[in-house]
Amino acid sequence: MSNLAEEKRYTYADYIKWDDDIRYELIDGAAYAMASPSPEHQAISSELHGQLWQFLKGKPCKIYATLDVRLNADSFDDIVVQPDLLIVCDKSKINGKSIKGAPDMIIEILSPSNTAYDIKTKFILYQRAGVKEYWIADPFTETVQVYILKNGKYGKGIIYRDDDIIPVNILDGCEINLADVFDGSIESEYGGESRLKQRLIEAMKAKGISEEDIRDIIKNFDD
Repeated sequence: MSNLAEEKRYTYADYIKWDDDIRYELIDGAAYAMASPSPEHQAISSELHGQLWQFLKGKPCKIYATLDVRLNADSFDDIVVQPDLLIVCDKSKINGKSIKGAPDMIIEILSPSNTAYDIKTKFILYQRAGVKEYWIADPFTETVQVYILKNGKYGKGIIYRDDDIIPVNILDGCEINLADVFDGSIESEYGGESRLKQRLIEAMKAKGISEEDIRDIIKNFDD
């Protein structure tokens, strides 16, 4: 995630004029280029999308992928994000090619280049905007962390792993089978790792160890 023009500030009116071949997000008017998703990232997104889409068939709420979301469209209109997956239940928020306001649910899938961005920056943005449910899927540790908005704040995240079944809080009766999301065929973007390595790496990330340092440690790790 790189800021291409830190000294400049943009709005959605500027954003829609840019080259469609390069994906950007706007955070408080600053433009950030987005990395292309890996095959692993796309596989996880497709499985989550499929399970949610199947449940939502014929229901008012709709699921979308990588659609422009204008979190402060009614004020400065200088925050535009493209979540990996989002669910919108209020049709009035669908505004042409964008979503105007906070979706009911957002799912972000981590990669080595966006971990801190999704965990810290977007966490704050989504909480402030009023996104009711926020999931962070981590291909590396094969976990999903779920945050539920209560009284304007996200509570302590609940971590799901292995063959857990995850209830979708905003959709009564909807559950996600995590075993199908991380089916064992997905190779980590750090390289194929044993379950033990994944647990160790998860612990290091929880301690705030940088991605670069984790990679160095992995190189010296001997099963």
